[in-house]
Amino acid sequence: MLLKAETIIYNARLKDSDQSHMLIINEGKFTAIERQSEPHLSVKKLPYEAHHYLDAKGQLVLPGLVETHIHLDKACISSRCSLHKGTLEEAIQETTRAKQSFDYQDVYNRGKQVIEKAILQGTSYMRTHVEIDPNIGLIGFEAIKQLKQDFNWAMDIELCVFPQEGLHNNPGTLELLEEALKSGADLLGGCPYTDSHPRQQIETLFELASKYDVDLDFHLDFDLDPSVMSLPDIVTMTQQFHYQHRVTVGHVTKLSALPKERLQQIAEDMANAGVQLTSLPSTDLFLTGRGSDYNIPRGVAPLHKISRFGVVCSISSNNIENPFTPFGDASQVRQANLFANIAQLGTPEDLSQCMAWVSDEAAKILKLSKYGIKLGSAADINFYPAQSIMDVIAAIIPPSMGMKRGKITFNRPSPQLMTP
Repeated sequence: MLLKAETIIYNARLKDSDQSHMLIINEGKFTAIERQSEPHLSVKKLPYEAHHYLDAKGQLVLPGLVETHIHLDKACISSRCSLHKGTLEEAIQETTRAKQSFDYQDVYNRGKQVIEKAILQGTSYMRTHVEIDPNIGLIGFEAIKQLKQDFNWAMDIELCVFPQEGLHNNPGTLELLEEALKSGADLLGGCPYTDSHPRQQIETLFELASKYDVDLDFHLDFDLDPSVMSLPDIVTMTQQFHYQHRVTVGHVTKLSALPKERLQQIAEDMANAGVQLTSLPSTDLFLTGRGSDYNIPRGVAPLHKISRFGVVCSISSNNIENPFTPFGDASQVRQANLFANIAQLGTPEDLSQCMAWVSDEAAKILKLSKYGIKLGSAADINFYPAQSIMDVIAAIIPPSMGMKRGKITFNRPSPQLMTP
């Protein structure tokens, strides 16, 4: 008698295995993962009776990708902005100016464009930062909150509300942040370098996060002058507020300008406090080092050095087509490849680590306990026409198909050469 299943995927290649596998899915979860007796089975030889059969045809099957830091509310506005200096200050000013014309439908439509691109690139989970201030109010938040609901069929989205233009220098912002937390925001973010009182902003946000029992995710130390850093304050307050493994910092480009001994000490402090780190290579490369005419620094946080000390790290896109990053296709594989180029990583082990920073390691930042191809986990997966993870990252191979909770969410047919 044949065993029964809702969906069976067969002839699948899994990482770290040369054998073909069968993946059995019921109620959107993996209920069995079995090695095949033969590398290329036909449906007739399967020991299961299923409603849906899917032949992976030897493709590499990997978990859905995790985007830990992106800005949906201010995406796709490059045509509305003017870039002359290419600096962080100009990006903030131009975005502030563009925000004056934002309305609910505008934010919704632009965010929708990026989400759809991300789905096609294999992203299954996303943390998006949403700007809150008296000028934009909760317009962006409400639009992105609706997108979270509308795209639940293909992606789990977290909303992180934060004060991009400062907190203590921007009266009314704190009250709006609290209103957003009451209205369904998932976590709280910060941007101390735009505040008149950076350390006070950090402390205020820790107090607010503790009040509502939400995690924190800061934009931090976004230049190449390490003489003054907010990261030590974050580490100290993480311990004071007992917020270990609940705090993430993004950018932290100052880390790239530290000598080896100081970098090691900070990495150890971060690991001991459970402070997590996200690198945003595309944005950080574009904005930093503008003051140099030659020997221009890369200005990207060295995850490959910091993670060795036990710091949980991720790579993410940050911005798509705006003054902070005028390009982007929402491909996490491309970001991982970019970081590999920056950090000069090229071995199979190195490139597998780069993939982990957009998948397994990134999942830890979002606290995805049921992540990955394992029993009981959600069947959120991508299919790659590749032999290994190294191939995927090295050649920036997009997924041919993806599934969310066992349902197909996209399909990308292979392009064909029309040879005469």
